Amino acid sequence: MSEFVRTRTDGAVLEVTLDRPKANAIDLATSRHMGEVFRAFRDDEGMRVAILTGAGDRFFSAGWDLKAAAAGEAVDGDYGVGGFGGIQELRDLNKPVIAAVNGLAVGGGFELALSCDLILAADTARFALPENRAGTLADAATVRLPKRIPYHVAMDLLFTGRWMDPDEARRWGLLKDVLPAAQVMAAAWRLARELAAGPPLVFAAIKEVARIAEAQSFQTVMNMVGRRQLASVDRLYASEDNKEGARAFAEKRDPIWRGR
Repeated sequence: MSEFVRTRTDGAVLEVTLDRPKANAIDLATSRHMGEVFRAFRDDEGMRVAILTGAGDRFFSAGWDLKAAAAGEAVDGDYGVGGFGGIQELRDLNKPVIAAVNGLAVGGGFELALSCDLILAADTARFALPENRAGTLADAATVRLPKRIPYHVAMDLLFTGRWMDPDEARRWGLLKDVLPAAQVMAAAWRLARELAAGPPLVFAAIKEVARIAEAQSFQTVMNMVGRRQLASVDRLYASEDNKEGARAFAEKRDPIWRGR
């Protein structure tokens, strides 16, 4: 299935392109392959940032492949190690992932973008959750979306399946930026390189703390951080990078992050 998932690396940045004409829909085999790609990214200490995009200029991803479903694939089948699309449920993915939404992000494609940390969108992009019309649940969006935007806006999208344009998505805080379509990938790479030059252990701690905080009280998470009960926080506070940050500040120079 690798012909449907193209990858390239430049330095510490991985670009993952879903290339499954005509709509970059995801069946079980494609999802499992994406999970392997993102697991390898997670476990490779030399890789620091990933960009996820779709091939072509019409679809980022149409989400779950309804043709595969009609042919017998179960919607609750084996999506692989990372869940749907390889990242939705991938444990301990403590590295920044940028979605470069180049077109329509529909259903599971919208959920895939929501699974990323930062979203850049083309001015031609559109977002929708039409699962209810297919008699099924947009499960990940139902969990995530009301935490990202006002509840009543999330319910409107989930109940009606209506289209949301990128300007509205940016207004609700879902997007980092909206750009002309021809500029989206260049902007994603600039952002990725900026993050790749940053402190990887700090980014890992940010992601783990934010993830734990979704299900815990403020004080519980603060206690866990203070007692170094989270693996990423404990590694950060014991690291050379933690000392380097303080030294660089005192010496009025840019820090050199080594990820250790």
